[in-house]
Amino acid sequence: MLVPGPIGIFDSGYGGLTILSEIQKLMPEYSYCYLGDNSRAPYGSRSFDIVYEFTRQAVEALFGMGCNLVILACNTASAKALRTIQQNDLPQINPSKRVLGVIRPTAEVVGNITKSRHIGVLGTIGTVQSESYPIEVNKLFPDIVVTSEACPMWVPLVENKEYDSLGADYFVRKNIDNILLKDPQIDTLILGCTHYPLLLDKINAFLPEGVTALPQGKYVGESLKDYLYRHPEMNEGCLKEGQTKYYTTESVQKFTEAATIFLNKEVEVERINLD
Repeated sequence: MLVPGPIGIFDSGYGGLTILSEIQKLMPEYSYCYLGDNSRAPYGSRSFDIVYEFTRQAVEALFGMGCNLVILACNTASAKALRTIQQNDLPQINPSKRVLGVIRPTAEVVGNITKSRHIGVLGTIGTVQSESYPIEVNKLFPDIVVTSEACPMWVPLVENKEYDSLGADYFVRKNIDNILLKDPQIDTLILGCTHYPLLLDKINAFLPEGVTALPQGKYVGESLKDYLYRHPEMNEGCLKEGQTKYYTTESVQKFTEAATIFLNKEVEVERINLD
């Protein structure tokens, strides 16, 4: 029997706040702990081993805060660390706890959205190199052609508050043109990074007619709600007091400033160490 605790939401940076926001809209009665490993971000260009090590540390920290369920609201962590943590670490740490990612929920819905059966994935270098999206999508929909494009400048643009600048125009247009040149039949683009919703207006401005951009937050939220419905024992292990606590490995001031961008509100945050 699990002692009820908050749902843990982890990201290497601030982008996971977009996932948290959508989950909160759908499930406001639940309590949450958000942890950003902001001092060691970004994870996108780091090796598999380092991403796994950092992610495991974060998961263990959230378990230590009483979380029984942790969402890796980070595509790179989901791509490089989730499977190993689920298969190797959870049985040793606590087999009754769970860790879920953000890639599968998006892969599950894309087959009902694309009509051309050609989709694109825009993500970090790490997410693209992992090939997690093509693997997950093709497990569910073998007929779908998946093309990927790494967008290494998009996260820095967002985190440096340049997502509405002319510089953002250049890089967003460049990567969209690149992926559509690789496969002109693409009609759906998965935004495979939690930072990218802040660039959505720019992305939509450069998309040709008939191509749809797919942010993840809504689908991750719906998938989580469905998961808890199908797993009542885990739902009973989730605290429902409607409260959220925020933790960062960087400065409190930086996190507070970022939260106003991603959440449109000020939050109280506590600094912690993971290593």
